[in-house]
Amino acid sequence: KIEVIKSIEHYVEDFIDEKMKNPDESWQPTDFLPHFSDPDFSDKIQILQKYIANVPDSVLVSLVGNMITEEALPSYQTFFNLLNGINEERNVASKSAWVRWSRLWTAEENRHGDLLNKYLYLSGRVNMKIVEKSIQQLIYNGIELQTDGDPYNGLIYTSFQERATKITHVKTGKLAFKSGDIKLAKICNVIAGEEALHEKAYKYFMGKIFETDPNGGLTAFVNMMKKKIIMPANLMDYGTERKQYLNYVDITQKIGVYTSHDYAGIIDHL
Repeated sequence: KIEVIKSIEHYVEDFIDEKMKNPDESWQPTDFLPHFSDPDFSDKIQILQKYIANVPDSVLVSLVGNMITEEALPSYQTFFNLLNGINEERNVASKSAWVRWSRLWTAEENRHGDLLNKYLYLSGRVNMKIVEKSIQQLIYNGIELQTDGDPYNGLIYTSFQERATKITHVKTGKLAFKSGDIKLAKICNVIAGEEALHEKAYKYFMGKIFETDPNGGLTAFVNMMKKKIIMPANLMDYGTERKQYLNYVDITQKIGVYTSHDYAGIIDHL
């Protein structure tokens, strides 16, 4: 498997060069938010709060859960770099294509959490201290994705999870739009667009594995589907009495943001 991972690395390089933007070309959270230095900052905040006031609590729960999931980036980059064959130098600044990809991926994802976090803070609708505790708890607890350090398993997981994340952002955005918060809907759609690009990347990488090692690729896919794909935020309450994650799962299922039908649909798609 390590030999296969090395053999397809040039495809990763090509994807980076053709599809990924550098930080100077990318949008940033401040592009979507009022600036404190603006003379009419207070008026802009009032407008922001006016529109998000009509967004149901259930949609905010979905938004908070999506944001907390994005904020656990230290765990995701660590997870990816620990997959066998990905970072044999054990150097996060490595110029190898796989490690470069891990940095580009997490650098883009980092903006998602920052933007949603700031928007929720400005909204005045949620208890940010409790949200912040959940973020810290999740990063403290880490993630256990049942990939066992296997690069095939890892790429199957990310192919699945990036599609799932895209779906949750798209549907949350639609509900925000329906409630009249056009700005929030735009934010969710912009984030979903990047999740779609990341999904495309991981499916492309995994597709090259299937071309090179079809038996190994299929075996890994079957194993991961039997284990079931665990959502990366599932440990946000571990070690506490809180049940925020279960509430998030129940509510997103109820309002149709992410359901068992979506889960089955992703399996079918892959």
